[in-house]
Amino acid sequence: MADTLLSQQDKFRRRDRAKQFLDRIAPVLLSLGVFVGVAAVTSLLFTVITTGWSRLSWNLIFAYPSANPQTAGMRSAFLGSFWTVSLSALVSIPLGIASALYLTEWSSHRRLRMFLEFNMANLAGVPSIIFGLVGLSILTYGLGLGRSIIAGAFTLGIMTLPLVTVSAAEAIKSVPEALKHGAYALGATKLQVTRHIILPRSLPMMMTGAILAISRAIGEAAPILVISGLLFIRTDPTSIFDRFTVMPLQIFNWVSRPQPAFQELSSAAIIVLLALLMMFNAAAIAIRYRYQRRVML
Repeated sequence: MADTLLSQQDKFRRRDRAKQFLDRIAPVLLSLGVFVGVAAVTSLLFTVITTGWSRLSWNLIFAYPSANPQTAGMRSAFLGSFWTVSLSALVSIPLGIASALYLTEWSSHRRLRMFLEFNMANLAGVPSIIFGLVGLSILTYGLGLGRSIIAGAFTLGIMTLPLVTVSAAEAIKSVPEALKHGAYALGATKLQVTRHIILPRSLPMMMTGAILAISRAIGEAAPILVISGLLFIRTDPTSIFDRFTVMPLQIFNWVSRPQPAFQELSSAAIIVLLALLMMFNAAAIAIRYRYQRRVML
């Protein structure tokens, strides 16, 4: 009996030592992981900025692509990215919020709601090239939209829709049930509760999903490559049915060339792309901050 108790005590001591060792080593491993990630991103940004800073100029944005790297720009790609990302946001954000409201507040069929939520979560992890192939077969050829801006924008909108829907649904679920029950007790309808209780309190968190959706759409090259292809465009898009190219494809085109001047141009274009992304994010953050203050007041 005594031997059994001693063996059990030894086991407990070994477990305690192992736990203490893990407690000591875990912060070191986590710090090392953070350091490696930050160092990789910092070195990448440093390389891009040092390589492309000297080529930053208004000519890069306002000039058209050219075989001469000294006069080449990405005006058509810049406008194409602006058109596609803006239109895709107009598609994905309202539809994503409406889908989230239906799944969390309006749907009365439990099995249907679970089925849709499961598929939305799965679609959020589908590779972007699959959405490009679906857009090519349905929008470009099936509906006859061709290789146009509207086809690319709808493809990006469908691609980012699951991300917006999932994040919006989580934001709606974070609204306290007591507020909704109190509104119903005062005689408010479901539409009034949605408009005056749910949306104002969940919209700041919904904007996080919108930021992620815009960030993903503006940097995508694979679906746009399938829809549009590598094009040499020297005209401005004036209609949603025009041919187009985007900044990631223009960067890929310059990177694939052997001349060092085009490598510098690609780095400068990456800086512009990051700046444009930060502008979109800043606008979304400003909207989120504004609604947060309104809710707190």
